[in-house]
Amino acid sequence: MKQHKSLRDQVVVVTGASSGIGLATARMAAERGARVVLAARNGEALARIQSEIEAASGRAIHVVADVGRRADVQAIADRAVAAFGGFDTWVNVAGLTIYGPLREVTDEDHARLLQTNLWGTVFGSLVAVEYLKERGGALINVGSVASDLAFPFQGMYCASKHAVKGFTDALRMELEQDGLPISVTLVKPTSIDTPLPQRARNYMDREPTLPPPIYPPEEVAHAILHAAVHPQRDIFVGGGGRVLVGLKEFAPGAYDKLAPAIIAFQQRSEPPRDPEGALRDPVGDGAAKGHQPGFVRRKSYYTRASLQPAKLNPMKTAGLVGIGLTLAAGLLGRARGGRRL
Repeated sequence: MKQHKSLRDQVVVVTGASSGIGLATARMAAERGARVVLAARNGEALARIQSEIEAASGRAIHVVADVGRRADVQAIADRAVAAFGGFDTWVNVAGLTIYGPLREVTDEDHARLLQTNLWGTVFGSLVAVEYLKERGGALINVGSVASDLAFPFQGMYCASKHAVKGFTDALRMELEQDGLPISVTLVKPTSIDTPLPQRARNYMDREPTLPPPIYPPEEVAHAILHAAVHPQRDIFVGGGGRVLVGLKEFAPGAYDKLAPAIIAFQQRSEPPRDPEGALRDPVGDGAAKGHQPGFVRRKSYYTRASLQPAKLNPMKTAGLVGIGLTLAAGLLGRARGGRRL
């Protein structure tokens, strides 16, 4: 498929735009000249973000919506058509997570997470496709490295992201079969410095966090907006996550033995601050970045190279694999030592 219009000529819809990756994507799209439709549950945060964009000479509208309800998602599309005459790219970002053993999480909490992460993506995709089938454009779904991996203590999150991958792949095939001019991209971030852990429903006795290496949300936004112009099937954000996927494919039993280390890397030393999180009601002040301890990388060289495949040469790839195996060995050492952050 040929590339789409430049961003400055596009209208971009972003769900989950009140914080994290969604907010970083909306800001970056506006900075690059796109007209932006901001959608999330937190109306106060959205209004503030819209004002911020407009103060910088950008153009934006906001729609308060719960993506787990199809009527709300349809309202996002309708507002985009009314305000800007339509849209060219639709980005499904909205998502939540739950920390804790699967057997301890209530059925209601599991269902609520799936309603947002899976059904929100399904509704957003189907509503977007119904409009884009006539004019063409890009559908971009934000999955996760958890679309290919499992993490203990985030089991239903992983299940939702596996489901998002299966749905996205099947939808892409159907659109290609029908010859529709819509590109479908699945973006798979690894650990990203967003408020996701602080907004999580938490069943643990510790404050949740993310395992390293950690990347800034702008790195995911850059990948998303690249796909809005230059269609790409899948994009991993973070070379460390890509290598762990390779390890799981090559040696699944060895990956399973990392469970104690993965659990430890998801726990900080202090007790939980807000165990209820944003699973049912929006919380937070609309920040793109979280409060992750430790080092946050400036960019992912692997991801930047993957967006320009000619630059991802075999020697660099081999080097990344070596780094990943070293990381896996370190994780395995943590697993045996049972250490916590």
